[in-house]
Amino acid sequence: MDIYVGQTARRSNTFTTEHVLSYSELTGDRNPLHFDAQFAAGTRFGKLVVQGGLTTGLLHALVAEDLPGPGTVFLSQDWRFTAPVFIGDTVTAEAKVLSVHESKPVTELAITVTRADGETVLEGVAWCYTFSPDSVG
Repeated sequence: MDIYVGQTARRSNTFTTEHVLSYSELTGDRNPLHFDAQFAAGTRFGKLVVQGGLTTGLLHALVAEDLPGPGTVFLSQDWRFTAPVFIGDTVTAEAKVLSVHESKPVTELAITVTRADGETVLEGVAWCYTFSPDSVG
C-alpha cells in the first residue's frame, strides 16, 4: 500500500469491564480508579475509568492493521491524555499521515482518540516504522 500525506484511518472500540479486568491480569494495573467505584466517585472523574493502556492499545492496532499497516511499529509517541475514557464508552482512534520519509519506511502521524460524545481523550504525534519480509538484513 502506498502511504501518502493526508491519508487517514480510523478504528473504534467500546471498552467494557471485561477489557479492564483482562488488561489488569496482563499488566498488574489494579489502580482503584479502574476497580473501586467508591474511590473513583470521590475523584474528579466521578466514576470508573478505563486504563490508558487500553486507549493507546487501540492506536497500536490502528497502525499495525490499518495505517500504515501490517509490519508497522511505533518508533516514538508524543501524545497526551486530555479526558478520561469511562467503562462503556466507545472511542475512535484516528491516524492522519503528516509526512513520509523519502528513503525509509518511516511515517509521521497525527493521532487523536475521541469518545462517541465528540470529546477528544488523547492527541499527539507518533513516528512509525513499517517492517517487511524483504527488510531483513
